[in-house]
Amino acid sequence: MTTLGTLLISLFTLVQLNCENLFDCRHDSLKNDQEFLPTAYRHWTPSRYWKKLNRIGQEIVACGGEGKQWRLPDLVALCEVENDSVLHDLTRRSLLRTARYEYVMTHSPDLRGIDVALLYSPFTFALIKSYALRIKPPTGMRPTRDILYAEGVTFGGDTLHVFVLHAPSRAGGEANTRPYRMAVANRLCTAIDSIRQGNPTANIVVTGDFNDYGDAPALRLLAANGLTDVSANAIGINGAKGTYRYQGEWGSLDHVFVSQKIHEKGVSCHIFDAPFLMEDEEKYGGKRPWRTYQGPKYLGGFSDHLPVVVTFGMPNAASRL
Repeated sequence: MTTLGTLLISLFTLVQLNCENLFDCRHDSLKNDQEFLPTAYRHWTPSRYWKKLNRIGQEIVACGGEGKQWRLPDLVALCEVENDSVLHDLTRRSLLRTARYEYVMTHSPDLRGIDVALLYSPFTFALIKSYALRIKPPTGMRPTRDILYAEGVTFGGDTLHVFVLHAPSRAGGEANTRPYRMAVANRLCTAIDSIRQGNPTANIVVTGDFNDYGDAPALRLLAANGLTDVSANAIGINGAKGTYRYQGEWGSLDHVFVSQKIHEKGVSCHIFDAPFLMEDEEKYGGKRPWRTYQGPKYLGGFSDHLPVVVTFGMPNAASRL
């Protein structure tokens, strides 16, 4: 086999995306999801729901590239998905259905009912096991999303450990809510240490919406635990300087950390900011992610976050991060 052929079969792609409230239109009596009902102030109707599902599916497929270089992403980490019904509709009934993704997800005590999930192609990732890691909330912290853990074998024969998280928000102030995100980071580090006891050089990926920027204590804790934020300097080819834009300023709340062994093999990372995902920002100028809602106003877009696309197994790519 040629060197090029070896390269092509060794590439492995992960996409991370916060979907911006991917809710169904039915009320769960155990969750505070009333705002996403047809009769609520957002008027979240079935037609809007299916439009959102197909937009998310379109976005995931497009993250695979263009033309002859396109290939279906192997793993897709999703934040802000409500339940199993939503994931079933996305993977079995939306335009993404032909991708034949399988999925695992959490069922967290989050009061609004949002969770995290991992889509995986069974042709390139053989799932071994998955489970949720519950976060013990510090005093004053309401229940938050579980961390999703999945272990599987890639088509290249490597065992991969994947963690997907959605850390508590900054609502109430960054400093006041910092201990909540540190609780998630500490729980994560404990789980990683447990894996390394059995295999010190294990292939580990941690991804999700951290609700923190690059210099935050929770992110520094992961770096001190031997993980590299390969998304730290990621940008888009169409001008995006982060995955999220707040009051005209770009920043990345979404991150992808990898263990040393993966980093040494080479990793390429970029923000997917295709023009169809963007809209003009009238107040501050420039472009921003085309979101589904601006407050109660329906905009009909994709998400308020842009996807992060990471390709593993890129020779010499690590030096370009």
